[in-house]
Amino acid sequence: MDGVDRHLETFRQEADELLGEIEAVILLIEENPDDDDAINRLFRAVHTLKGSGGMFGLTDIANFSHGLESVLDKVRGKQLAVSHELIDLTLAYRDQVGVMLHVGEGDVAVDVALVEDIKRRLKALCPTPERIEPPPPSQPARPVSSDGPGITYRIRFAPQPVLFGTGTDPALLLRELRELGECSVTAHFDEVPALELADPEDCHLAWDIVLTTAAGLDAIRDVFVFVEDISKIDIADISSDIVLDPDAPQPRLGDILLQRGDLATADLHAPLSQQSRLGELLVDSGTLSSAKVSSALSEQQAVAKQQVAAKNDSVRVPSDKLDALINLLGELVTNQARLSQIARNTGDMVLAAPVEEADRLTDELRDIVLNIRMMPIGTTFSRFKRLVRDLSGELDKQIELVTEGAETELDKTVIDRLGDPLVHLIRNSIDHGIEHPDERTRAGKPAKGTIRLTAAHKGACVVISIIDDGWGLDTAAILKKAKDKGLVAADADLSEKEIFSLIFLPGFSTATTVTDVSGRGVGMDVVKREIDSLRGTIDIHSERGVGTRIDLSLPLTLAIIEGLLVHVAEDRYVIPLSAIEECLELTHDRFATSGGRNVIQVRGVPVPLVRLRDVFSLPDPRPSLEQAVVVNVGDLRVGLAVDEVIGNHQTVIKSLGKLYRKADCISGATIMGDGNVALILDLAGIIRSARSDESVVIARNAQARRSIMA
Repeated sequence: MDGVDRHLETFRQEADELLGEIEAVILLIEENPDDDDAINRLFRAVHTLKGSGGMFGLTDIANFSHGLESVLDKVRGKQLAVSHELIDLTLAYRDQVGVMLHVGEGDVAVDVALVEDIKRRLKALCPTPERIEPPPPSQPARPVSSDGPGITYRIRFAPQPVLFGTGTDPALLLRELRELGECSVTAHFDEVPALELADPEDCHLAWDIVLTTAAGLDAIRDVFVFVEDISKIDIADISSDIVLDPDAPQPRLGDILLQRGDLATADLHAPLSQQSRLGELLVDSGTLSSAKVSSALSEQQAVAKQQVAAKNDSVRVPSDKLDALINLLGELVTNQARLSQIARNTGDMVLAAPVEEADRLTDELRDIVLNIRMMPIGTTFSRFKRLVRDLSGELDKQIELVTEGAETELDKTVIDRLGDPLVHLIRNSIDHGIEHPDERTRAGKPAKGTIRLTAAHKGACVVISIIDDGWGLDTAAILKKAKDKGLVAADADLSEKEIFSLIFLPGFSTATTVTDVSGRGVGMDVVKREIDSLRGTIDIHSERGVGTRIDLSLPLTLAIIEGLLVHVAEDRYVIPLSAIEECLELTHDRFATSGGRNVIQVRGVPVPLVRLRDVFSLPDPRPSLEQAVVVNVGDLRVGLAVDEVIGNHQTVIKSLGKLYRKADCISGATIMGDGNVALILDLAGIIRSARSDESVVIARNAQARRSIMA
């Protein structure tokens, strides 16, 4: 990839971020049309897209953006109100620019007729003649993300005396600059004549402005677009070198004054020979006015601040490089465990000290690298405001999406794979859960329904909840449909929790008609399969007429987990530590059978017991004293019988490959310090397998009883 392609790809990435910002902000404006800060954010995002698109030759994006920018400019100036049509057109603009950015990738094509229709409708909102665009700058600014640290510019604004005669107030121009970022303004009075000679209708002031902004050079030029013919305007980027080399020495006051042309080299030597502050000496000697020195000091401070920001600025790293780093970290952790075991086996004290230090450093490196992959889940949550808005309009419903815990962090890989399951769940809440406004009113509810999307840490997991205040699940209808489809026996008597689990079966749907949204029985089984593959669990709570709550419990990361190592027969297994409640000895007084089920007493409460030896068909003999590990899977407590509990183990997860995709009770494997492999247990799969085996046993016993009675 050459330099141009590299820069174009960077622009596309930043443009995608800007489009995400546009969608989030316009939906915020729809909720609060008087939010001036949000309107300014939207204008800057569209303006940045226009300027950056033009610089990279994407004139279709620049021209398209210009039409929307003109409308938003009138909204900012209170000349135009935010309307529902403007919201729709902005969202349509966002979608079409997203297509324009990726033309040529696969089957992506621009709907030219739709783009022209959007332009026409935008122009209809803004019928007055549009201002003439200034010529493009000879040194175009590089595109900068609106979330970045920005660039520091030196702006020298010296208008001609006729400025006031054109009806221009320079204070308004300076105020608009301040809206673009952090701004320092110094006024120069050198050209102001004596009072008796001054014409009150003439402007004799000039200004030096130091502005740090992420809006780009075009945004600054737009501020001066109406006065550039009657003013001397000089705009210079004074921070690019600092950003490229944050460790470069900070510019000195004398260097800044020389660079600005305010001071000649000869005038600098005499003050420097006196050991005092340069600025004070220059003012005292009459070489410079205090205003020019003050302006240069403001520039020096701005550049110093920019240098600190450049040192602390984030770095964009391709995800494949990050994945490679995680894989190398996994290998490092595995080899470190092997080295630690060798050190313990040899008993060499000279070797033990550096190995222990390497253990500590490896742990710190692991935590830092895993934290790099952590992202706030709000980046995913923000996508669904648009989904709820569009789908509720399509179904003629009034629905508000409320999000909580957007700052909760989760592994990027988990977040990437979580998008589709959440889309299915939210679509189901909109279609099946929330009633139409008239139905809600008759039921004594507000006409507008609410879907809450929340995230919170719970131990070593993150729990994401989708909560609606709609119909709730109809257990009778679900059970009847399952019986009609032959998914359960006609005489089955299921608990509420078991009935809720039926909605995750392939092809299951209670919808009476097939629509574009739902009704084909495709979706919830995909959700279950994806959450299971993430080693997560799904829990449903519902009350008829009140609403439904679906909780997704997900691990923080898929790369390395803390586990409990157990021994069964000749094999070793890892149980995720986040699911473990306690370990206890499996004594005879704790063990019992009930209705063909093995149970143990845990503090007086019976808990189902599953023997891993039976699950994996491992040979006897059992040890004289087994141990039980009590785990929580959703709301279910289960005891796992093992031969021996070895202890905690930092587990680097390795996939099993395509041949073992259907291994129901195993979610992965890890390499031990001695080079052997230990399997990581899929607790949800083990419970499913145990339930299936239990059903067979119960059916066999029932058949035996019927035979005896006959």
